[in-house]
Amino acid sequence: MEVPVKEKVDLLLSANSAAMAAGANFVNSMLFLVNEQKYFASTDGSYIDQDVHRIWPTFTVTAIDKTTGKFRSRDSLSSPMGMGYEYLDGDRHIELPNGLMAYNDRFDMKEDAIAAAKQAQLKLKAPSVKPGKYDLVLDPNHLGLTIHESVGHPLELDRVLGYEANYAGTSFIAPPAQVLGKLRIGSDLLNVVGDREQKGSLGAIGWDDEAVKPVKFDIIKNGVFVDYQTTREQATMMTDYYTSVGKPVRSYGCSYAQSWADVQFQRMPNVSMVPGNTDNTFESMIGSMDKGIAIVGDGSFSIDQQRYNGQFAGQIFYEVKGGKIVGQLKDVAYQFRTPDFWKSLKAIGGQKSYELGGAFGDAKGQPGQSNSVSHGCVPSLFQQTNIINTGRRA
Repeated sequence: MEVPVKEKVDLLLSANSAAMAAGANFVNSMLFLVNEQKYFASTDGSYIDQDVHRIWPTFTVTAIDKTTGKFRSRDSLSSPMGMGYEYLDGDRHIELPNGLMAYNDRFDMKEDAIAAAKQAQLKLKAPSVKPGKYDLVLDPNHLGLTIHESVGHPLELDRVLGYEANYAGTSFIAPPAQVLGKLRIGSDLLNVVGDREQKGSLGAIGWDDEAVKPVKFDIIKNGVFVDYQTTREQATMMTDYYTSVGKPVRSYGCSYAQSWADVQFQRMPNVSMVPGNTDNTFESMIGSMDKGIAIVGDGSFSIDQQRYNGQFAGQIFYEVKGGKIVGQLKDVAYQFRTPDFWKSLKAIGGQKSYELGGAFGDAKGQPGQSNSVSHGCVPSLFQQTNIINTGRRA
């Protein structure tokens, strides 16, 4: 918040100019900057003062074919982060073969804007995808949204128990007695944890809004669902299960209210994949594919309120043949049923390929409230996924 407004505006105008010089016809760039100062006191004796910063630099770059009037866009591949302006202070871009990009914990907005302009131009010329079954490699920047919708939301215990049903609520992962420790939701490679302590994440806190210090906890272990997200009240509803498996009956620190005027209730913590014990990367997974599609960046999506049937698009779609990228595609989306999709997970990236994605504004409840949550992801390879063509025909 101490960075001068002129410096921020200069950054945005610099990114816009760079994109225009690289072939864009229109650019819209923004900086979302949040400083949440929260003081909590309770009759239990808690007195807690927390100061949280979040940032999200983003843009949309559009290229226009002036002959046909058609246009294509590419959004920023930045991630919202639980950081300050240091997120923009440094070179975050890492070159990979075939024009791909990888990122660490710094973001070069100008560099990404230039890449976006070039990729938007290529989108104009890209052929439309032929529907069918394809192996699918998903970049961490894309996969965070899929985890958010198909794993994060259906494992909120208030949805499972029917307390959250009107705002895209309920869940296919219910009732607890029949699924806890029994339901296979993915392949053995899938391990998912909840964590509100992770440095740099959007959900990082010292204490939640019931004065509970959060802990990291297993949600999915080797593909099997093992636990829900809980608050203090919800933890007592799980006493029998926790006692049977030798776990303490405690909240995982998932209570949140967006302001002093709102009632705190169960909100998603950071829900993240655990990296594999391999050196797999986005590029090496592409190299293992005979026929497939690789997706970078998140786009539009649709999923039912039980989080069972979904359809997701993205920003950039690469066609893969014989282990190599042969060009871009357009009009791509993949459809799935959540357990089938995660059971088709064949390979995941290692620790070096781990990235934080996230949702800057995740809505829930009535009256609605918004919170921010991160999703750590690694590149992931899914077998024989149903690809549809989303293009419109005259």
